Amino acid sequence: MGLTNFYILLSVILVGLISFVGIITFAVKLKNIEKILLYLVCFSVGALFGDVFIHLIPESFERIEGVVASIYIISGILFSFIIEKFIHWRHCHIRTSDKHPHRLVYMNIAGDSIHNFVDGLIIASSYLVNFSVGIATTIAVILHEIPQEIGDFGIMVYGGFSKGRALLFNFLTALTAILGAFAGILLGGSEALLNFLIPFAAGNFIYIAGTDLVPELHKESSVKKSFIQLLFIISGILVMISLLFLK
Repeated sequence: MGLTNFYILLSVILVGLISFVGIITFAVKLKNIEKILLYLVCFSVGALFGDVFIHLIPESFERIEGVVASIYIISGILFSFIIEKFIHWRHCHIRTSDKHPHRLVYMNIAGDSIHNFVDGLIIASSYLVNFSVGIATTIAVILHEIPQEIGDFGIMVYGGFSKGRALLFNFLTALTAILGAFAGILLGGSEALLNFLIPFAAGNFIYIAGTDLVPELHKESSVKKSFIQLLFIISGILVMISLLFLK
């Protein structure tokens, strides 16, 4: 196995292990989790936007024509919209019970599986560009996966799953990231595919940060806490800038 492939597989395994983050809900009070997650989301926003505008978009414009790259970026945004709109947001009106988990749970599992597969594909493609882009993208994925996995865990428990079963299904959906990584490795020889996936990843991250994460931050109106949020966002961006020096 080449060193690049080793880094790809190690990265997606780390992403997969994040699926067990729901375990902390067994020991930590919900209020404390919410406080931690708020600032983690801020850091994640900075990391995602930093990866997009410092690594992925500049790399895209170097590889292909600007207009084409822009269309691919938009396709990433639209893809994320479609996955979230038509899979995550469907509702079932049948009362939730142990024998009938809320249908939203299964929709969420399906959507999360697709999302994680794409994450694996994106991570593999990023490493195939160069090491620093791969590390930057892995960090961005990990940071936005933590609050997402806790949210997915909560949806499953709310939908009637036991905590143990919710952890199991969270892990199984996370394994699709490994499948995505293998697909990325197998197709890595395709320059055309790589030229598409890098701006596509940028669009995907723009959507996640802009529509899923930033709105959560606007729920806080305190000037002091909002300033702290800004500092965490800037910190995430600075981490992405620092990775420019990693070769």
